[in-house]
Amino acid sequence: MAAALVAGAFVCGPSQALASPSVTVAILPSGTTVSELARLPRFSPGVLSAGIGQVPAEQTFLDISQGNRVNGALYEQVLPALPAFANRIPGWSEIASRAAGIPAKIAPGLLVEQLRRAGVYAAAERSLVAPALVAADHRGVVWRVPAANCLRRRCPGLAVVSSSIGELDGLTGRLRGDDLVIALASPPPHDNGTLPIAIAGRGFDGDLTSDSTRTPGYVLSTDIAPTILQRFGLAIPDEMDGEPIRAEGKLDPAAVQDRAERMTAIANRRIDVVVGCLTAWLVAALTVGLVAQRRRRAAAAWLGVTIGFLPLTLLAGAAVEPGAFAEGLMTGIGAGALAAITLLVARGWWAAAVPCAISTVAYAVDVIAGSPLTTLSLLGPNPAFGARFYGIGNELEALIAVMVPVAVGAALTAWSRLGRPASGRVAVAAFLLAGGLAALVFAAGRFGADVGAAVVLPIGAAAAAVAVTWGGDGSRWRVVPALIAAPLAGLALLVLIDLVSGGNAHLTRSVLDAGGAGNLADVAERRLRLSAHDFAQAAGSPLFWVVVAGTAVALAQWRRVDAWLRPAPPARAGVIGACVAVAVGVLVNDSGATFLALGAVGLGATLAFAWSQAPGTDRQ
Repeated sequence: MAAALVAGAFVCGPSQALASPSVTVAILPSGTTVSELARLPRFSPGVLSAGIGQVPAEQTFLDISQGNRVNGALYEQVLPALPAFANRIPGWSEIASRAAGIPAKIAPGLLVEQLRRAGVYAAAERSLVAPALVAADHRGVVWRVPAANCLRRRCPGLAVVSSSIGELDGLTGRLRGDDLVIALASPPPHDNGTLPIAIAGRGFDGDLTSDSTRTPGYVLSTDIAPTILQRFGLAIPDEMDGEPIRAEGKLDPAAVQDRAERMTAIANRRIDVVVGCLTAWLVAALTVGLVAQRRRRAAAAWLGVTIGFLPLTLLAGAAVEPGAFAEGLMTGIGAGALAAITLLVARGWWAAAVPCAISTVAYAVDVIAGSPLTTLSLLGPNPAFGARFYGIGNELEALIAVMVPVAVGAALTAWSRLGRPASGRVAVAAFLLAGGLAALVFAAGRFGADVGAAVVLPIGAAAAAVAVTWGGDGSRWRVVPALIAAPLAGLALLVLIDLVSGGNAHLTRSVLDAGGAGNLADVAERRLRLSAHDFAQAAGSPLFWVVVAGTAVALAQWRRVDAWLRPAPPARAGVIGACVAVAVGVLVNDSGATFLALGAVGLGATLAFAWSQAPGTDRQ
């Protein structure tokens, strides 16, 4: 009976309903392009991240209905198949229990539930199956309207319809007041791809974006529900993690398409380019060491410095946006050439400090300036993963966690060999200041937006400070509290900055707004489960086991490794700080295996350089 009344309201349009805004979600055929949508008048174009990783169409529509989404690894049950249905969604109890079983506030049907409470109608065309999930309430009930009814006339409230490109003109022609048309290509997208989306209505006259991505032309599936609620003047519930979509700047569909293609290329290209370059550099260094043994220390130094320039050359690649092969050559040859030049002009440990400092400062300047290059770098956040779209990702955090203490330790060592060694207080201040500034830049929501950096970078700096002051008497224990205080101080500062600046970053949205100890426990559980999943996936990669084997060998031979570093106490302290930072980063990040792999690469590069600088008779 209720379904009939609502259907009647959509068909007949009672005067009370006509006063309500009309929001139409138009599902377009798969394969619709951004350029096709951009050619339509009154539409603001963009692309939509359909899920965290590759998800079926049903999951995308469920995520829209709940305004929130999580990694599929957190679900303990597989999403049940969805056959054609009338009003009640088959298997809704399994869908609801599946969402209830994860450590997060996930409420399928939340969008329509909020609308119904405010007396706003919501319905879907009778012919729709998966897209009808958008119009489901918390009981799994969908109110239906006749096919094409809301294409021919204005339907008050929310209507989910099937449409073609040609039929969108009729929808926009009936817009008035706060009405909205959201046109979306049918999911799922191609591998690591996005879905074209366009919105027409008051206020939409540029390219789409949202605070979820802070990227022009890029929005999330979870942003649609808050956009609809905002249009009806309704509050966005805490369970929704998305942000309202808006339009900014001038209409530039070509830029939207180019950015989407680049962000898709990041996911497809990252491993090939990074691993390919690392392999080529290692083979080149080993070949030189075997062919000309007297040059093996020079080859090791070159390898260490080259890897230090890897982030910088990938940032340059983001500016140029070459093809896959060209980006590999640009990175491989560019970093190697920069390393050779550095070793010619910078002697001793200066050569290790230079690439680490330049790479770190380059990214810091880029994120502070609000440039898109870090996001478009192959070491930036992975858009295909669908969880981070601005600031730095865990991959870059892992390398910065190594480069910051190593750069300080190497510079202090080089300075001391000029005959002016820094005092213990100066060394401690240098480590703590560099770690604190790096944490401020790379963790704050307005800049790097990486919460893990607020813990990892300060604790790495504190560990280096402890190591550089570690004496032989009992007073050495007095500095140990710094290891505990550093991450706490970093988080406290980040909280203050995020609240004052309105950064609205991951810390604020996932921790400060969590709503109690139980929800904080959910956050911790999610991160642990995702990290375990990351390790499970990494276990299938031979590269991961190479990293594990190398780490095991270094630990087994720690006395020999330590002997390379003991002649350079500040550099040794920097390496210790980097080791602690990587170890902590593996524990606190939700991609522990990735953090371990890249952190180990950075540490391996540093140890290769340290070996090249250790006293020996074969150095030239």
